[in-house]
Amino acid sequence: MNWIGLWTLIRREVGRFFSVYRQTVLPGLISSALYILIFGFTLEQRISEIQGVSYTWFILPGLIMMNTLTNATSNTASSMLQMKLLQQLPDLLTAPLSGFEIALSYIIGGTVRGLVNGTLVLLLGVLLIKLPVNDPVGTIAFIFLVSWAFSSMGLVLGQLADSWDQLAMMQNFFLTPLSFLGGIFYSIQMLPEWAQSLSFFNPIYYMINGIRYTILGISDSSISFSIWMAVALTIIFSATAMLLMQSGKKIKQ
Repeated sequence: MNWIGLWTLIRREVGRFFSVYRQTVLPGLISSALYILIFGFTLEQRISEIQGVSYTWFILPGLIMMNTLTNATSNTASSMLQMKLLQQLPDLLTAPLSGFEIALSYIIGGTVRGLVNGTLVLLLGVLLIKLPVNDPVGTIAFIFLVSWAFSSMGLVLGQLADSWDQLAMMQNFFLTPLSFLGGIFYSIQMLPEWAQSLSFFNPIYYMINGIRYTILGISDSSISFSIWMAVALTIIFSATAMLLMQSGKKIKQ
């Protein structure tokens, strides 16, 4: 393991998004605050509570998860695609770093961004609406696990995409719809039976319910299944990203 090279690349990836925090950190906080103000405080007048908690508290875990997985995915995907389009990958591939080390560096960079954004939205909820957190350690651990999984998925998307249009299509027609259909603003118990059955095939549904359980102690699905789903996604996406990087598919021209 080339620890110096690995650490250098990790520092570059983490420093990259911190240097433009106005684009990578602040938008998530602002959009979450707007969701709370518009959806939370407004709809709470009609939906007073869900499963024994206020509607504003109910939607906050979903907003945390949406910010976490969106930022983790976009960090690795955009970084990898940018290097491909700017023809910077040959320089990186000639460095004394294996495909495993390069992939690990990108994944860690995306994980840090997802963890930072998710934690900041959590703190926003605590300060703005006095959100109770039943299991702080479990909450941070689950945010980290999901960040790693979707950072790995973002790296796969970045390697497979050939243009910004392709990457945007993958995100807009896959990630965003699944996030909103995962139960951010509602409990699936409010849906008809056929819609509930479809929700069980949405992996992000289990991510949202997992974080909702660690924060509020309520969930529409088994918490153990949500954890295993997060672990499975982490293993599958991490292995896929590292194998693709090692093989050089869509990278080594």
